[in-house]
Amino acid sequence: MIDRDGYRPNVGIIITNAENQVFWARRCRCDGWQFPQGGIQREETVEEALYRELYEEVGLEQRQVEIRGRTQGWLRYDLPRAYQRPSGTRQFRGQKQVWFLLRLTGSDADVRLDLSTAPEFDEWRWVEYWSPIDAIVSFKRKVYRSALTELAPLLLR
Repeated sequence: MIDRDGYRPNVGIIITNAENQVFWARRCRCDGWQFPQGGIQREETVEEALYRELYEEVGLEQRQVEIRGRTQGWLRYDLPRAYQRPSGTRQFRGQKQVWFLLRLTGSDADVRLDLSTAPEFDEWRWVEYWSPIDAIVSFKRKVYRSALTELAPLLLR
């Protein structure tokens, strides 16, 4: 599902713990680390996509997290040509994302990276809130900075 501007709708997920550290995960079969994220399916709300992706990628259920907030609008990034795949009739440019800030209300033991038949991540850890900005691949950096900045005031709620 690609919009008329060439962007695929997506949710981004920032999970925090009681110390306001964020969940940081390593993608399978590569050395890239990122926040969980995933596409929004047809006829699915952004919250439905959030909970589906949360379970598929990290094994957490709705009852194990609390939504602290979300970005007000879409944040977009363009994929470099080397990462683009043919997408049918529309030119695929990248992702447009609504980002959610969650607080883990369950425990670290609730995180399961192996529930999917094709796991997204093979390792995870807690990191300081702002550190992903410097660690993420360069083409996603502006979106990460925007999401973290907009959602930071909600950490204290």
